[in-house]
Amino acid sequence: ASRKQRVRFSNVMEVRQLPSTQALEAKLSRMSYPAAKDHEAMLRTVGKLTITDVAKISFFFCFVWFLANLSYQEALSDTQVAIVNILSSTSGLFTLILAAIFPSNSSDRFTLSKLLAVALSMGGVTLVSFSSMDNPDDKGVSGSLWSLAGAVLYAVYIVMIKRRVDREDKLDIPMFFGFVGLFNLLLLWPGFLLLHYTGFEAFELPSQLVWTYILINGLIGTVLSEFLWLWGCFLTSSLIGTLALSLTIPLSIMADICMQKAFLLLVLDSAKLPEDSEQCESLIPLHSVSPSEGSFCS
Repeated sequence: ASRKQRVRFSNVMEVRQLPSTQALEAKLSRMSYPAAKDHEAMLRTVGKLTITDVAKISFFFCFVWFLANLSYQEALSDTQVAIVNILSSTSGLFTLILAAIFPSNSSDRFTLSKLLAVALSMGGVTLVSFSSMDNPDDKGVSGSLWSLAGAVLYAVYIVMIKRRVDREDKLDIPMFFGFVGLFNLLLLWPGFLLLHYTGFEAFELPSQLVWTYILINGLIGTVLSEFLWLWGCFLTSSLIGTLALSLTIPLSIMADICMQKAFLLLVLDSAKLPEDSEQCESLIPLHSVSPSEGSFCS
């Protein structure tokens, strides 16, 4: 005889509770699109990092950021710019590998198309840089090591910060760089005394012209460029942001050409003085010209 199937439910119940950081996101995901649009302002504040959280992230990344910039500047002082550009372009390869090992989202997985894009970028930088390379010197080894160290540190910097902060609206980027600069000022200033008394690099106060260059480079070359680069990495991916740095080479070439043409036009314009006007100007201080002789210079 056939027996009826019975279903018996267990009296043991399991209750799971989402963490507070995901509760609002889960609520908004169950809303309709119009209702979610009404809560758009609330959605922007979901998971927003507090000032304390931003300070903690900045404290860790200030050392990585400082060492990456130090490595790049030391490489420029020890070897040619072309070699530095070639080796610095390997940062894309390191970023691709580290992002695959420590992914922040699904777009960081390793693919052959990404590897091909990195190889093409490195190849283009190599071809452009070799065209302007001079004869190699004895200091190229130390400069190459500094360049590779800077490339690795930049890759670590962007991959780790993307892993820590997955969305651009969670992190206040100006506040982040403000804390990075503050921690560098408060914690790394003893390095001046260490380098000075060890004889590695003598410390001296810059001149007024050098202070001007430092201020301009700090505002444009560091603050603005780093802000736009990090923002672009959040909006796209760490690999795209790193590969985009290679555009500085063709853009710098174009800027150099434009500046040279502008200087050449200025020189040619100043040299195009009519001979009659030059003769007239030279005769005016030497001879008094009467009204009847005014047609001499015309």
